[in-house]
Amino acid sequence: MTIRLEQPKDYREVENLTREAFWNVYRPGCTEHYVLNQYRTNPDFIPELDFVMEEDNRIIGHVMFSKAEIMLDSPQSQGGAGGESFPSWTFGPISIHPDYKRKGYGLKLLQYAIEKAKEMGIGLLQMEGNIEFYKHAGFDLASKLSIHYHAEPMEQREQSDACIDSAESRQRSTEGQPRDSEVPYFLAQELIPGYWGNREGTYCPPKGYFVADENPEAFEVYEATFPKKEKTFQEGQLPQFCQSCGMPLTRIEDCGTNGRSSESHPSSLEDGRVVTDEGEANADGSTNFDYCKYCYKDGKFLQDCTMDEMIEHCAQFVDEVNKNMPKPMTKEEYKQMMQQYFPMLKRWRK
Repeated sequence: MTIRLEQPKDYREVENLTREAFWNVYRPGCTEHYVLNQYRTNPDFIPELDFVMEEDNRIIGHVMFSKAEIMLDSPQSQGGAGGESFPSWTFGPISIHPDYKRKGYGLKLLQYAIEKAKEMGIGLLQMEGNIEFYKHAGFDLASKLSIHYHAEPMEQREQSDACIDSAESRQRSTEGQPRDSEVPYFLAQELIPGYWGNREGTYCPPKGYFVADENPEAFEVYEATFPKKEKTFQEGQLPQFCQSCGMPLTRIEDCGTNGRSSESHPSSLEDGRVVTDEGEANADGSTNFDYCKYCYKDGKFLQDCTMDEMIEHCAQFVDEVNKNMPKPMTKEEYKQMMQQYFPMLKRWRK
């Protein structure tokens, strides 16, 4: 087994490896391979920490590192001034080929990369992952270092627009949690003792990680260059929501369907598939994992409405929503929450 820096000749092989490693793990399909494809030209990318692992002359693992930042909100007496950024770093995607998972390769690759990061003077890492695995590489809950997660409620954050913009590109289950709550998958490790000190702040992940969300059409074109794979819902995936109405998507039966809309102006991909104005591919009635069956069918939206009109429509179901809420909401409270949440959804994102 050897670990070396990634080379340009490895790019396509590594992207395919990443796709195989993440497919249907966190969501139906995956986007991590596209993140990697786009990240190598991103100024946050650290080429000195872009490693591949080989076994029997075959690439079986990969990890990349990136610059990040923390927006400080601690007082000057504690070493920071609110609103200032503090340099930090993150890593990922980290990929191990499915044939080699749960055999210790991932931990060896990560430990090697972390040692190289220390040698470069990198003082602090944050990432999202399973603490039961990453604790073996020295990670613990970031909240223990007073580092908050970027997707905590917006009204309780006073950081820069850059951090807020990043938060709006993702959907996580922290909505409604107090700012000092423990986010069990948000982890950190101080590589240089004393580097972070007694500061407090909010982690802002690199915007490059959200490239597939921000450029869905370009991602679909890129994805079409790979062999077709089946998207499925699986146990352990992150919560998926309709990108029009916010309805939870847990089964294929909940999802809408693709298809060529007579009102759209499609353009063809190299393999003959179609991309419509909505950015949806596959004009064949296949499952659309972005939208529910009540919002999207045969490649087009079923309601011609504004975001506010959709919120008003959804608010009539507040009693059903309250069955799964720790504290019931009134219709007006629910609408106020949706006014914050809906702009994050793909259909309404500007």
